[in-house]
Amino acid sequence: MSGCIVGWAHTPFGKHEDRDLESLIVEAAAAAIEDAGIALTDVDAIYVGNFGGFEKQSFPSSFALNVDPALRFKPATRVENACATGSAAVHQGLNDVASGRSRFVLVVGAEQMTVAPGAMIGDILLNASYRKEEGDTEGGFAGIFGQIAERYFQAHGNRSEALARIAAKNHLNGLENPYAQLRKDLGFEFCNTVSEKNPLVAGPLRRTDCSLVSDGAAAVVLTDTETALRGTKAIHFRAAAQSNDYLPIGERDIIAFEGCEDAWKKAHAEAGTRLDDLDVVETHDCFTIAELIEYEAMGLTPRGEGARAIDEGWVEKNGKLPINPSGGLKSKGHPIGATGVSMHVIQSLQLMGEAGGMQIPDVELAGIFNMGGAAVANYVSILERIR
Repeated sequence: MSGCIVGWAHTPFGKHEDRDLESLIVEAAAAAIEDAGIALTDVDAIYVGNFGGFEKQSFPSSFALNVDPALRFKPATRVENACATGSAAVHQGLNDVASGRSRFVLVVGAEQMTVAPGAMIGDILLNASYRKEEGDTEGGFAGIFGQIAERYFQAHGNRSEALARIAAKNHLNGLENPYAQLRKDLGFEFCNTVSEKNPLVAGPLRRTDCSLVSDGAAAVVLTDTETALRGTKAIHFRAAAQSNDYLPIGERDIIAFEGCEDAWKKAHAEAGTRLDDLDVVETHDCFTIAELIEYEAMGLTPRGEGARAIDEGWVEKNGKLPINPSGGLKSKGHPIGATGVSMHVIQSLQLMGEAGGMQIPDVELAGIFNMGGAAVANYVSILERIR
């Protein structure tokens, strides 16, 4: 995929009672344009990633124009693909650049989830499932992944301790992420123990196995490679792959995440890489069981052996393939539309050597996996710094 990230911005994730969706979009958009060092008039197109449904405003694409009157009349389009909405918006922006239609594209991902009541949030998230068969799932979307965890345990044995280690790893990593919603080292024992503060939520999943309800925004500016090389920084897409699977859980092996596997294979084929070539990965840990299965789907371990990757320290910050040094969705938070864009910002910082306490030494190739639904819409990006 031809195209580069040349600017980025990221708001803190969390509960922003004093903000609205419009202000989050404007803040991230303005900061990304400034970071890219381009004029407002240079922006040719805008894509806004927003899952929606949490607030009554479901038509946010033109909010980005409020950055400055110079953006008025720029084409702006809302993109939605469940929890992969952010990466879907990034990939749409890349397509616009690759077509030659636009030279500079602004991509903003944003969500304000906390304005909705808790019970309503669970129901809204079920829109990322097959409503005909899964719409009455107890526990909402957590219930979907609770079922996935139960099936995985039935097939491969109880892996509750491995899930607790993933949660503890990501919370420890999140201490060093200034954008993270929950910057607290919870520790393995707390994550591995059912208690009043860490109750079972759905099936074998505890509260610490579930990502956070969040507000926030992130943005990137994209351009073609030739233009990027004339600037001050250029994060190049070696690959940008998408793979969609069937929506109903009943039509596939839900503990295999075959769409994830396929997206990684497509990305490596496009980039001319293997998993061993990557220095760091940000992956979609909406629930700890998802990260565990993703270890297997990306090829880090054989099927059923994902626990080895966390138990033997492979995915720690000092391991052979650090995964989610940002703290992932578990610690950083998961404002749906912003998540995929956030992953691209975090990995750009890694490649620039500007990730602070999150930094992995000598990063040359960075991978991203962002998924919508239960491994339905699957996006992989492989990034490298070329300037």
